[in-house]
Amino acid sequence: MAGIELKSSAFNDHSFIPCRYAREGENTSPPLTWSEVPEEAAELVLLCEDPDAPSGTFVHWIVVGIDPRSGGVEAGQCPPGGTELINGFGGPGWGGPHPPPGDEAHRYFFRLYALSEPCALPDAPSADQVHQAVEKHQTAIGNFVGLYHR
Repeated sequence: MAGIELKSSAFNDHSFIPCRYAREGENTSPPLTWSEVPEEAAELVLLCEDPDAPSGTFVHWIVVGIDPRSGGVEAGQCPPGGTELINGFGGPGWGGPHPPPGDEAHRYFFRLYALSEPCALPDAPSADQVHQAVEKHQTAIGNFVGLYHR
């Protein structure tokens, strides 16, 4: 599968996410850029998940319908063309890192998927439903990992 180049100007891959982007900071989504998106991509889907959460994988951000030609998103913004879905905190959009105090650093996996056709989702889809829809039509993926602890 082809690879999308996904990165942030706020922190490097496998490095610590600045407090500004955490719930205890400004709780604003980090800036991201992407390239190497396949020309035939119909849309992009962005997920940020914490697999180290005590109760299992925790969803911090899901955005569907992103314009594949957009090239990125500024801090605190919704990606161009995108629709932000409900995160694990129960609200739409970005929900910044907030691991339990004293835990080892949690990993926050940012994944950007290029899809060959638009994602067909029910109203208010779960993260599992988004994953299932993405698996059917993904043609490329970009991965980026941030770390955070309190």
